[in-house]
Amino acid sequence: MLTIGDGFFVSMALMRKNLDAQLANYLKKRRGTLSYAKFAKATGLSQAMLHRLEMRERHVTLNKLETLMCRLKINLSDIFPNEF
Repeated sequence: MLTIGDGFFVSMALMRKNLDAQLANYLKKRRGTLSYAKFAKATGLSQAMLHRLEMRERHVTLNKLETLMCRLKINLSDIFPNEF
């Protein structure tokens, strides 16, 4: 039986932390001086969700990431340039 060692979970946690940081940086930069209300309208996400993503208090779901990309007409490489 194949088992996953602790190193795998540490790597996954570090990867998630890195992706969360890249998303937070992208959102802050893209929002610029816009209010959360105006940026929320543009992205299709709630103001609270945007704030939590920027503060790295929440992880983005694939569904919300897809919504964000469609509404802003961007690619994964725009958000995560270090990965793609």
